[in-house]
Amino acid sequence: MSHLEAVPATDAQLLRAHIQGDPDAFGELFRRHKDRMWAVAVRTTRDPEIAADAVQDGFISAFRRAESFRGDSQVTTWLHRIVVNACLDRMRRIRPTAELPEYDLADRHDRHASAEVRIDVQQALGEIPEAQRLALTLVDMQGLSVAETAQVLEVAEGTVKSRCARGRAALAELLRDRQGDGYGAAR
Repeated sequence: MSHLEAVPATDAQLLRAHIQGDPDAFGELFRRHKDRMWAVAVRTTRDPEIAADAVQDGFISAFRRAESFRGDSQVTTWLHRIVVNACLDRMRRIRPTAELPEYDLADRHDRHASAEVRIDVQQALGEIPEAQRLALTLVDMQGLSVAETAQVLEVAEGTVKSRCARGRAALAELLRDRQGDGYGAAR
């Protein structure tokens, strides 16, 4: 495997090496993708504790089921699908108690407006249907293509486009309503 040390192995090569018994290959996949999977899990679950558990569940599942990777998508798309499914499984078990994470807003001097906007967006995301939220999270926040998102969510590309469009429209309306209220100003 000395040639893999000289030239970084692709994700697919690492997954094959893992399946063939390389004890370090999956660890490298984990190191490469843990941050991105964490980000998608936090945005999907809106709870860092649940996200951490879901990422762990997802990577354990990927480790155990590596042979199930068919190679018809990128390894990252396959990992996204596994982690999103782990998030959904965790959320279904605890619903409806999952709430938005608390933000430390004690130091709001310079970031007051941007913190309020972030909170408004996070809360608005929590109010739109789950299918729309997942599509928006993967496409707009994680930068996956519509095709990759369709593979992760196991739906047609047109469905992803539709969910994104509806989700964006719903978010725009919710945010417009919040800003129109003047953040609590008397009417």
